[in-house]
Amino acid sequence: MRKLLPILASLTVALAACGGDAGGGGGGGSGEQDPIRVGLIVSLTGNYTPLGSEDKKAVELAVEQVNADGGLLGRKVELIVRDDKTAPDQGIVAYNQIKGDIDALIGPVFSNSALAIEPLAQREKMPYLSLAPAVEQVEPIKSYIFVTPALSSMYAERYLQYIQAQGIKTVAVAWDSKSAYSVSGHDSMIELAPKYGVTVAVDEAYETTTSDFSPLFQHVRDSDAEVLVFWGSGAPGVTAAKQYAASGLETPLYLTASQASKLWLEPMGEAAEGMTVQSAIGVIGEHLPDGKQKQVIEQMAKPYLEKHGYLPPQFAQDGYSASLLLFEAIRKAGSTDKEAVQQALETMDLITPNGRFRYSPTDHSGLTPDFISVNTVRDGAFVPTEWAQEQLNKTVAELG
Repeated sequence: MRKLLPILASLTVALAACGGDAGGGGGGGSGEQDPIRVGLIVSLTGNYTPLGSEDKKAVELAVEQVNADGGLLGRKVELIVRDDKTAPDQGIVAYNQIKGDIDALIGPVFSNSALAIEPLAQREKMPYLSLAPAVEQVEPIKSYIFVTPALSSMYAERYLQYIQAQGIKTVAVAWDSKSAYSVSGHDSMIELAPKYGVTVAVDEAYETTTSDFSPLFQHVRDSDAEVLVFWGSGAPGVTAAKQYAASGLETPLYLTASQASKLWLEPMGEAAEGMTVQSAIGVIGEHLPDGKQKQVIEQMAKPYLEKHGYLPPQFAQDGYSASLLLFEAIRKAGSTDKEAVQQALETMDLITPNGRFRYSPTDHSGLTPDFISVNTVRDGAFVPTEWAQEQLNKTVAELG
């Protein structure tokens, strides 16, 4: 039997003690021998394919691990996967295809799709762990909707904390007007900037299909901005960063966690060196001191590396964390009854590769900005800045 680290191991012992499913309410059947069916909707085609494919690999790993340890409530976990094709309408189609067959839902990674599915899941009381970071999913609270990545507002605030610590007063902000994640992050940064004594000198929108960012760079060059914060996912993150490297613009480029992946690093090559990129804490786990947080990161990272040949990127951290949260909620509920699982999620306190989640009836995000790292690209890898290393060391020390 695979030897897992303490969190998953303790989870398994509790599961074995629970025996069969005492409740009902599972979409895939309530019999004690029936599998627990988890729906996963992610982008496997379209612009967000690189993101969704990593989420899928991570959720599959989590399912393999829990099944190898006896399953949940004495039942195997079965994953039912659908592709939203990076399109909100296709996300709705995918959800409608599987909603009657699943006990809970994970995904999508594309914020626009996540927001499209959200009202359906809420109406049908489907426990739903979203892989998208858009703030609108949980503000205001919807009882059955929970978010796994740190919210875009948290990424905005973490950057502003770092910017303030660096003594920077003026920034430029670029954002994708067609991406809910990007819009949400931009709006939060504009709103929070005065709190940190920061002025936005350039506030410029672009679209996902933009192929020429030279006008943006010229506007930044003509301004007093000391850094350029770029909000975008998928292809724009690579296109803009490559063009930035060739532009000669001396204003530092700050990229968000959507670029915290080899899927950005590899096409960038040496041009990425020295750039600043945010990430979830799990991406830089090897730089953390020993303790509970590092243990759960390694619980995922080591087998992921063995299986796929590289360490799990940002999106994989989200998928694996969502799986652990859902598995723990089912264990706590002692059932796949949807209301019981929802109530278990609202009392969740669990360390995952994304950090420590503390969901509550008034907080369906569960994370804080403390679990976000600000990194420099060094020798083709993400390395915490000195400021981030100091902050993260304090955060993980509190976890033991």
